[in-house]
Amino acid sequence: MKKFLLTFLTILTFSIGAAQTIDDLKAEKAEKNDSIAAIKSRVDALQKQIDTYPGWKIGAFGTLGANISSFNNWYSQGVPNNSSGNIGVTVNAFANLDRDTFFWKNSGNANLQWVKLDNKDIETDSEDFEGTTDVFTLTSLYGYKLSDKWAVSALGEYRTSLINNFNDPGYLDLGVGATWTPLENLVVVIHPLNYNFVFTSTDNIYESSAGAKIVADYTRKFGKLNLKSNFSTFQSYKSSDYSNFTWINSLGYTLWKGIGLGFEFGLRGNHQESLANAFAQAPDPIVVTPTFDNTENDLQTYWLFGLNYAF
Repeated sequence: MKKFLLTFLTILTFSIGAAQTIDDLKAEKAEKNDSIAAIKSRVDALQKQIDTYPGWKIGAFGTLGANISSFNNWYSQGVPNNSSGNIGVTVNAFANLDRDTFFWKNSGNANLQWVKLDNKDIETDSEDFEGTTDVFTLTSLYGYKLSDKWAVSALGEYRTSLINNFNDPGYLDLGVGATWTPLENLVVVIHPLNYNFVFTSTDNIYESSAGAKIVADYTRKFGKLNLKSNFSTFQSYKSSDYSNFTWINSLGYTLWKGIGLGFEFGLRGNHQESLANAFAQAPDPIVVTPTFDNTENDLQTYWLFGLNYAF
């Protein structure tokens, strides 16, 4: 009987001790979870301060790999009308500095591709890889802040092709005016004092002139989706034939470890490029000399779809 009571008391004591130990462990776990939550809250607060700190913000995303594409009247490249399978790369990058009294925003866009080309304008095609998509733009904007939304600003923008006809034509806009930032990710540049320098070997077609420059740029990231839309136009004071615009929209969606799908769509209107293409396509000898009056200012378009990688 004594042995039974001793055994029973031993088991009861052990059970009570074990229960107390489990309760203590649970209490300690709850305490540590609270500590982890507090640490995470502090880390999130620090990250928010970093994200909103007025300093350099640098980023990029682009599309790499095999793509399908179609072009119609894209005169600044060697082959304006084609549909093709291709290998290429697009890159959208930015480096922005934001201070209390000024900002400096820099961006670049490049879309380069090489294809075995199905040229719609000729019967026989080359079997070599040729450069087709050829878009390159650099922009630098400096502004002195007058308020949270407005600044006096100076803009430099350079546009050309890299693979075909580098700097022929090339466009350099330099101007001053005002910049409006109604939203965190939207920048609108309004420069009534701007000069559009045109670099080319065909001086009888292209001409530099003074005019107004307007740029609207929207760049934002929604979770796994990267979005960039850039509209740039020059309105010449000399003649509407010397005006031009370019609108490029880029999307990148990340699926796995930075890899995803990318889409880019571009529009351009440039009567000088239309006239230059009309001269290039004219028969020899020229029966009717192309002029601005008898040459249509066709809308230039391109689109690109393929694999995307978020840098």
